[in-house]
This record gives sequence, structure tokens and C-alpha cells, in this order.
Amino acid sequence: MSQALIAGANAPLPTDNISIRILSQNAIDCAAYRLTTEGKVRGDGDMIFYGQTRSDDGSVSFRGHDSDGFFDINLPAQPASIEKIALAFSSAQTLAQVGDVDIQVLKGSQVLMTCQLSANGRDEKAIILAECYRRQGNWKFRFIAQGFNGGLKPLSEHFGVEIADETPPQSQDQSQSQPINTQRPIDTQKARSAPQTSTPPPIPASPSVNLSKVTLTKNQSSINLKKRDDFGKISVNLNWNQRPETNQHAPKKGLLGDLFKQHKAGGIDLDIGAMIHLKNGEKTLIQALGNRFGSLQSAPYVCLRADDRTGQVSGGEWLDINGQQWSQIEEVFIFAFIYEGAPNWAQTDGVVTIAVPEQPPIETRLTEGAGNLPMCAIARLVNQQGSINVERINQYYKGHQEMDKAFNWGFSWKRGSK
Repeated sequence: MSQALIAGANAPLPTDNISIRILSQNAIDCAAYRLTTEGKVRGDGDMIFYGQTRSDDGSVSFRGHDSDGFFDINLPAQPASIEKIALAFSSAQTLAQVGDVDIQVLKGSQVLMTCQLSANGRDEKAIILAECYRRQGNWKFRFIAQGFNGGLKPLSEHFGVEIADETPPQSQDQSQSQPINTQRPIDTQKARSAPQTSTPPPIPASPSVNLSKVTLTKNQSSINLKKRDDFGKISVNLNWNQRPETNQHAPKKGLLGDLFKQHKAGGIDLDIGAMIHLKNGEKTLIQALGNRFGSLQSAPYVCLRADDRTGQVSGGEWLDINGQQWSQIEEVFIFAFIYEGAPNWAQTDGVVTIAVPEQPPIETRLTEGAGNLPMCAIARLVNQQGSINVERINQYYKGHQEMDKAFNWGFSWKRGSK
């Protein structure tokens, strides 16, 4: 049976791999900071969040959704200089607007501890939720619930991260893209570690952490990424609320036990796919339906990693684009459809995130669809003289054929199954 902690309480942790799950009724930006005895990060590799989902050594990583996220922590692998791992979140809204936030500490599928952060009367926009810390050679967990006003900037500065202004990425032709909406208190800024009083173990050199996130909306619907010879591996993630029973649009059930109940099979299964147009005129389709998984190293240079057929994988579904071969690609058209379950995009709280190396994550939410239309045309990545123009679409259709017709792709469609 799990142990419920109140703010200020602590409990021992197993010396093993653990996961810390953070659940909220609205989107929040979670972060973990690995800290020395001075309570400061050693460098950029000690901050783990949506823009950098792994520590420099891979022993702390983030996966999941911005309302259902997991920090996977390998406690035995933590460097000797790391005394604490602080877990926090920030939001553009106050905690009272976000709603209650709940925490699980897990070993595998076993829930060891639960904590609930009450939102009642809280006006902070950033919270230190908890920490894993060393005590006499063992690891312990403490529920903290300490708040900050102002969001991610003061939170990061608290852990010794210095925030420096930086000019945001500019398009080659400003007339080709609309203004971007980052919706973050410290957009277009970078974090780098503050000078330390002691000499820590070296951390591999890496670019400074970029704390910005680009959110494409109806009114601000595109961004242009300047031409490069090699864009690296571009990753597209489709994720959705794994806990429909706690969605903000549904009535809240029971107490803590009901809140942490796992999403059972039989819920909504979302699938991601893409239509690709190459420079040589070839057009092809990538999706799990029909086992059309594509290829990263050969045409069409787009590959679906795997299909989540259960709808229960917290990391969602991934589609990769070979940015080294961007010159061979005319357009990548990204879509998603509800393969199983009643079409209800609002309750899925679906979000697609496009990650391009050395660029802020680009996201768009799939929450506007009519209740009876299961197909969503999400976004286009268009080659504009070598640059990548990311255009939000977010239009909804009855099926593949209707979407194809709307955008003149010209495929022939027949019914299939996985």
C-alpha cells in the first residue's frame, strides 16, 4: 500500500530506478534540477525539462505529457557530487488557476508514495514540488510545495541558473511567417549555469539550455527555421491525456486513489502519420495502418518509430524526419486520427511537439475538432529554398480520403486495419 505524504514530510527511497509522476488538471511545464551541496546546478546538463529531456549522463530523463509527466531517475547512477534532485513546475497561470497537482513515486508499476498539492488560495506561478536527497548514504524523498511568484525565471535563478537575453530565431523572409507565440514568462532567453565556488567534475560541453517554447495557434500559425546544411534528426511527438477520468472537461472522481487509477484499455487510441512529397515528385504515406513505417536512411527519409496500440504509453507516438536529407524533401504533412474510441479531441487534450535540434520545441494542440470527425490535419513542414516553414493546420475531417481531397495529395484509399 502506498504512503501519503503531507508537505514537509519525508520517506526513504529504494536504491534503485524510480519514477516520479506529476499529474495536473491543466498543462504545466515540469523541470528537474540536479544540485550539489551548495544547492546549485553544476551546468546545463543538470537541468531536465521539455526542451532537454535527458541529463548529460542519461540518468535522469523526462517523458510523458504536460499534464501527466514522468521523471525517470536512476538513483545509483547519480554522480557523487549530486546531493539533491529537485522537482518543480512553472505555468503562465497561477496555481489556483492550474488546479490541484498530484505526485506519485513509483518503482516500476508499484506506487510507493503519493502527495497532493492543493491549489486553494495559491497565487504562485512556479512551485518546487519535492526533492530526492541523500541522507547518510541513502536516498530519501521529501514533499516540499514551496512556491515562487513569476514563473520559470526566478525558479531557475533559485537553483543557480543565470538567465541571459538572446535574439529569437529569425526567418529568412519575415513576410513568409506570422509572429510566434511562446506563451512563456522568459521566452527567447537562454539558461546557463552560474559560476560555482568549488570545482565540480567536468560536464560534456553542450549549447546553453534554451527555455523558450513556440506555441502555434490560430492567430499565430507559422514559424520559419533558417536554412541549414544539416537540420539533424527532427522528431515529431503525438501525446495525449492518458487519464480521461481527470480531464478538466470531465467530473472529478473520488479521492486520491481514483485520481491515480491507470487508464484502462478500451479508451481512445490516437495514431500519427504523414504524407511526404519528395523533390523528385514522389509521394508516399507513413502510418501504422497497413504497416507503412517508412525509412529514415532512404526515401522518403521519414520513419514512424512504433505504434502505441494500447493508448497507454505515456511517451505517446513518435515520427522522425532525417534533417540531413531535407534538401530531398518538398513537404511533410503531419496528421493524426482516432483509430479507436469515440471521437472527442477536446477530451484527448492532444498535443503535437516538433523538436528540431538547436531550436525551441514547437507545439500545437488538437483540441478544436468537432465531436464526430476523427481525422486531424495537424501541420505542414515545407521546404522553402532550404529553410523549414512550419505551418499549423489543425483542421478536422471524416477520414483519410476527405483530408487528401482537401489538400490535393491524390492518393487512392481503401479501408485497412492494424
